[in-house]
Amino acid sequence: MALVTMREMLKEARAHKYAVGAFEFWSYDSAYAVAKAAKSLNVPAILQVGPYEKEFMDGYKNAVAMAKMASEHFDLPVAIHLDHAEEYDEVVEALEAGFTSVMLDASKYEFDKNVELTCKVVEKAKEYGASVEAEIGKLAGNEGNITNDEDEQTDPAMAAEFVRQTGIDCLAVAIGTAHGFYTRPPKINIDRLKEIAAVVDIPLVLHGGSGTPEDKVAEACANGIAKVNICTEFIAAYGKGYNGQNTEGFKYNVLSLFKEGRESGSALAKSKMELFLSNRI
Repeated sequence: MALVTMREMLKEARAHKYAVGAFEFWSYDSAYAVAKAAKSLNVPAILQVGPYEKEFMDGYKNAVAMAKMASEHFDLPVAIHLDHAEEYDEVVEALEAGFTSVMLDASKYEFDKNVELTCKVVEKAKEYGASVEAEIGKLAGNEGNITNDEDEQTDPAMAAEFVRQTGIDCLAVAIGTAHGFYTRPPKINIDRLKEIAAVVDIPLVLHGGSGTPEDKVAEACANGIAKVNICTEFIAAYGKGYNGQNTEGFKYNVLSLFKEGRESGSALAKSKMELFLSNRI
């Protein structure tokens, strides 16, 4: 199956109160793990690439090739998404390589600058038929030493105006989640999400899904979140599966060394997808 955009799959998800899992991948093996989990549940998959993954796979073209292989192997709708690009040139490079969805994260800028840069990406993505994600607000973790202070979370009125001015396909919102594993107990602001969802009708995106309490994730999916990003937890599952193999009497061959990691990653992806589907109507 050919790679697809996120546009229709996320519209469908928001309309039926569930979310599509978006997983960072770095190899065919990790793409396979996500696609296998999605196929078992008969849901689409989103494979994401950030700067680390791009470097590991030696470029966007290789990432597209691996995503296509996984999509075709499982006959599954798969979107390949550029996650948190910081420069316009990165977006163009990914689109030219065949990415079906892109995100330029300009949330560190003031509102007008964010709108300006995002509009530029939207216009460029139209040339390729690609979907566009953008972000309003800031998350803890890797966005300027932000804690979970409520004043850094997405303002509903600003979100609505941003969507109106840019024409994006989906909007990442800040409601108290963090990139990476949490360093303190998270306080997920579902009330803020409800306020945003009341004035923004496009699919909403939850970044920082790793380690977020399951009940809060399920509640978020019931209130406008149509895409949930999982990176750290997926990588950790792979690492634990891989490390657990090196025991006494271990035999070094491809399956004994690498298979458990892939199975652990796929199991983690499936469990997350089941959580994201828990409210589906």
